[in-house]
Amino acid sequence: MAMHIIRNADLHPFNTFGVHAQADALARFSDVDQLRTLLAAPELAGMPRLFLGGGSNVLFTRNWPGVVLLNEIPGIAMEAEDEHHVLVKAGAGVPWHQFVLHCVDHGWGGVENLSLIPGKVGAAPMQNIGAYGVEIKDSFHSLEALRISDGTMVTFDREACHFGYRESFFKCEGRDRFVILSVTFKLNKAPHVLNTSYGNIQQELDRQGISTPTIKDVSNAVIAIRRSKLPDPAVLGNAGSFFKNPVVPAELAERLKEMHPDMPSYPAGDGQVKLAAGWLIEHAGWKGHRADHHGVHDKQALVLVNHGGATGQAIYVLSEQVLRSVHERFGVELEREVNIL
Repeated sequence: MAMHIIRNADLHPFNTFGVHAQADALARFSDVDQLRTLLAAPELAGMPRLFLGGGSNVLFTRNWPGVVLLNEIPGIAMEAEDEHHVLVKAGAGVPWHQFVLHCVDHGWGGVENLSLIPGKVGAAPMQNIGAYGVEIKDSFHSLEALRISDGTMVTFDREACHFGYRESFFKCEGRDRFVILSVTFKLNKAPHVLNTSYGNIQQELDRQGISTPTIKDVSNAVIAIRRSKLPDPAVLGNAGSFFKNPVVPAELAERLKEMHPDMPSYPAGDGQVKLAAGWLIEHAGWKGHRADHHGVHDKQALVLVNHGGATGQAIYVLSEQVLRSVHERFGVELEREVNIL
C-alpha cells in the first residue's frame, strides 16, 4: 500500500470543536491491512499514536506530538437473521447517524433513540454512547478489534467490553491497546417495543399528532428534539455533552431535592441517584455564558461551544470554572465526558 502521510497536519477539520492544533503527522486507513502497514511504518516508529474517528468527543488543548490515524473503515451489512432479530455489522469509520438511519429505514429497532449523535460507529462502544433512555450496550452484540502490540484480531462480546455509564474496557484498561475495526449489533424485527418515555419524545410525537408511532417516527422525534436543543457542530463548534450526568448517594440527592424541588433526578440503583448535569450547570448560572470566543450554549448548558477562534485551552479553563462552580453550589462533583488532549 502506498501510504500518504501528511506532515505538520492541521487538525482543525478533524475535531468538531473546530479548534486549531497540529499533529506531527496524519494518515488514514480504510481496512485492516492499511492499518497494519501504518503501525509497522518505519517513518512513524516511536511516535505517539492517536486514533480518531469523527473527532466529536475530543478537545485539543495543545498540538499532538505524534501521528493521528484516521479510522475510515466503511461498510454496513446484515450478517444473520432469524424470526425476531438481525445481526448488523458496521465498519468503525461509518458515521453513527448514517448507520442509525440505515437501520431505521430497514425497520430494525434498537438504535432509533440514538439518532443524530455525532461521531463514528467505532467510537460508540468506547463511550457506551446513550440518549433518551437507551445505551449502546442494549443492542450491542460484539466487535472486532486489532491488538496493537502484535497485530492480531480479537473479538469482544458484551461482557468483555465492561460497559458502564459512558465507560467501557476501551476507555479504561484497554485504552491505547486496541483499535476497533467493526461493531455488530443485535436489532429487533417487528414487533419492536419502542422507548418513548424518556425526555420529550412522547411530547414531540403528540405535537406531531402521532398516536401509534413507528421506529422512524421515534427517530424523527429524537432528531427534532436534538436539533432544537443542540448546536450543529458544522455551524457552532462543540462536542455535544461536555459533562456526564453525575451519580450521587441517595441522601445527597434527597437533601438537594428539599432545597430544589424542581431538580430532575433518576434512580440509579444501589442507593444511588442520577442527577441532570445540565440542570446543575444552568442553576449555577452558566447557561448562555460567553467569554471572548467561547462559552456555554444558550439552549443546553451541558454543551460548551466555540464561537470561532477559541483555543482548546480556553475551553478547558471554562470547563474547570464550571466544575468548581457546581461543586461550590451543590456539593456535586461533575466529570467531563469529552476526552482532553
